[in-house]
Amino acid sequence: MTIYHLSTCSTCQRILKEVPGLERFDLQDIKTEPITPEQLDHLRELAGSYEALFSRRAMKFRAMGLHEQQLTEQDFRRLILEEYTFLKRPVAVIADRIFIGNAKATVQALVAAASA
Repeated sequence: MTIYHLSTCSTCQRILKEVPGLERFDLQDIKTEPITPEQLDHLRELAGSYEALFSRRAMKFRAMGLHEQQLTEQDFRRLILEEYTFLKRPVAVIADRIFIGNAKATVQALVAAASA
C-alpha cells in the first residue's frame, strides 16, 4: 500500500490525517523522492490512462501553454516524469485499487478501503 503525496501540500496533509492505519502505508513525497517511470507505468495500468493521473490545476499547466495544446498519452507521461506538480495528488494504491486526487468522494472511498 502506497500513497504518493507532496509534503508541502496542505490538502495532502489533511487527507493523510483522515486515512486510518496510515503507518501501514509507504508514503512517498514526490518532491524529494520523484516518481519513477516504472511506478508511473504501474499507476497507469491501475488508472487506465496517464491523463487520469495528470493535474491540469498545476500552475505550470497554463504557464507552459499546455492548455492550448492537444496532449497525447505520451505527453502526459513525459510531463509527469519531468515535473512532479503534474501528478494529481494524492495518489493511493491499495492492492489493485487506485484513488486519485482530492475529490470528496475519492477521499471517502480511500478512507473506507483503508478501514477494511
